[in-house]
Amino acid sequence: MGLLCLDLLVNSCSEVTRDEPANQLMLFIVQDISILLNLIIVLLMLFNTYVFQVGLVSVLLERFRVLLMVGVAYLTFSMTLHCWLMNLRWFNTDRYVWTDGLQVLFMLHRTASVLYYYYYKRTAECLGDPRLYEDSPWLQDIFSRTRHQQH
Repeated sequence: MGLLCLDLLVNSCSEVTRDEPANQLMLFIVQDISILLNLIIVLLMLFNTYVFQVGLVSVLLERFRVLLMVGVAYLTFSMTLHCWLMNLRWFNTDRYVWTDGLQVLFMLHRTASVLYYYYYKRTAECLGDPRLYEDSPWLQDIFSRTRHQQH
């Protein structure tokens, strides 16, 4: 959750540092690394579940697919937006540079960020479910259905 708060802080305050491009670049690098670390943390949490250990990876991917897709899209939008902003503003810190394409990308980035925060928090809560970490009737039912589909 700390990395999500850091990401939100950078999204909120990155324009304040636009007069100093090196500082803004460092903020963007920290933000992109935090998004990547968040995705790695979710994957590690998925790998530690009993569901993963018994081989029902498809169940986990089906359940948490939206977060993984939104997370990858958000990381892509972030990196693209940051590169574009740095390219346009590095030597023009005194000018207001904001193209139509940059506005569209900015809107996509901010929309993806809201979805990313929501699904990441929801996934963190879902991963706290004890049924994912122990054998249970729910898991045995899914396992038997999976075996019947394969035969």
